[in-house]
Amino acid sequence: MATPIKDWSKLEVRAVVRFLFSKGTKPSEIPKQIAETYDLAPSDFHLFGPFKRHLGGMVFETEDDLISELRNWFDNLDVDFFRVGINSLLSRWQKCIDLYGDCVEK
Repeated sequence: MATPIKDWSKLEVRAVVRFLFSKGTKPSEIPKQIAETYDLAPSDFHLFGPFKRHLGGMVFETEDDLISELRNWFDNLDVDFFRVGINSLLSRWQKCIDLYGDCVEK
């Protein structure tokens, strides 16, 4: 029996990583290629989960309220949050390549 796919974006990223790997793309270049494919910075992947959890249950009356909350959230993040995200990119992509495109969670 087929299992429903809960997160299409992970499958898309896996497919892109496999494709880039088959083209001989260096592991250190894959984040750049992914960013160009998805119009995202590699650091965005580190930001989505924590920001999504932060926003959970919040309701905004205007777009300006949302932007204000986003700015406030960024202003209160510790420098180590960004350091950890940036430092983990290369090793995570290398693991992904070693696993032939399977995504690697933290």
